[in-house]
Amino acid sequence: MPYSAAPPKATIVSGRGKAAPTPVAVAGRSHYYCAAAPILIAAAGLKPRNAMKEDETAAGSRGANDSRHLKLQARSLLALAACAVTALLYVCHEVFVPVALALLFALVLSSAVEALHRGGIPRSVSACLMLLALLIIIGGTLSAVAGPAQLWFATLPQTLQTIERKLRPAQRALSRIEMLTSRADALGSANPPAPRGAPAPAAAAEPGAVSATDVLLETRSGMISTITVIILTLFLLSGGPPMLARMMAALATDSYAAHALKVIEAIRSELGRYYGTIALVNLALGVATGVTMMLLGLPNAFLWGTVAAVLNFVPYVGSATTLVILSVVALVSFDSFGRIAAVMASFLALTTIEGQIVQPLLVGHRLEISPLLVFLAVWFGGWMWGIAGITIAVPSLLALKVAAEHSERGQPLVAFLSPGRSKSGRRGERR
Repeated sequence: MPYSAAPPKATIVSGRGKAAPTPVAVAGRSHYYCAAAPILIAAAGLKPRNAMKEDETAAGSRGANDSRHLKLQARSLLALAACAVTALLYVCHEVFVPVALALLFALVLSSAVEALHRGGIPRSVSACLMLLALLIIIGGTLSAVAGPAQLWFATLPQTLQTIERKLRPAQRALSRIEMLTSRADALGSANPPAPRGAPAPAAAAEPGAVSATDVLLETRSGMISTITVIILTLFLLSGGPPMLARMMAALATDSYAAHALKVIEAIRSELGRYYGTIALVNLALGVATGVTMMLLGLPNAFLWGTVAAVLNFVPYVGSATTLVILSVVALVSFDSFGRIAAVMASFLALTTIEGQIVQPLLVGHRLEISPLLVFLAVWFGGWMWGIAGITIAVPSLLALKVAAEHSERGQPLVAFLSPGRSKSGRRGERR
């Protein structure tokens, strides 16, 4: 008796992913063909659909594992490269410090040089004029503060004795507190410690004689570094953007060179504008500090005003250092606690007005950096390169932030460098 329904079909898949129907012609042998279907599929080199899906899933998981391993290897290599570069900069600091200082001065002065060049003055002449003006300002400032600074250092032994005499009551109070604490520990313990004998006075070490050769070597090294900085700065300012364009065109493709020139131009413009405004603000702060210290009767008021103006170029750390210096000078100069407190309070008021009112109005918050990162950068720069590292630390952070702002993937770095402010404030700044 023939079947009324259509004969069943078994679907097999070839290695190319094409489905091929296999009809079962004879109804009485349908179970035989269904049982023999896997054997026929294996013999023909065909795969079922579920096997192909499992293979694709396994291949995807292997690809994901490989990509994770590659990312870990890339991060490890990046960390090793960073450590190697840091060690190289630390060991060869005599070579890299003049180059870094020349780059900093060129970035800061390039805006003024380009402004003179747009006015019709050749770029080389503009570079010489700006560099000469900078050297005159630095030399005049050092000459003005050299006399008071030498007088202060000449009286340093008497100053230390005065500080020790005025801090003696506080030292006695701390000694009494330490004695009471040791007695309480002795009463609480089963075996009280034996009284310690007075330590033998240490023999005063005679200062080693400094030979003329050592002085000449130190002076020669400083002079060579200074001349190197001046010459490199002059070359960088005289070359300007055309020299950078030729260098980038020789080192990279057109698209990368254009993007790199755009980032360098942004860094140059932002740093020049920032430090030009900060220089005027710090000059005003130095004048206000000097006048205030003179009214309060603090000796060498011009010296402390200059110190406040110079150290304020280092955000947060510079003003804190100036406050400590002024507090020590007031402690040495005055016997009244009210006058000492007046010096500290007046400088705190000046720095608060400068940092919270004047600077935000003139500079804004766009180039503001987290205080913790500024402190870490200044500490690391001082450890690696000394005073030059402290000078370069904050401009390096500012340049890094500007470069990250002009990168498509730099927003996480910008958020990391920026201080913790509300998102509404940042949206308002972008507007």
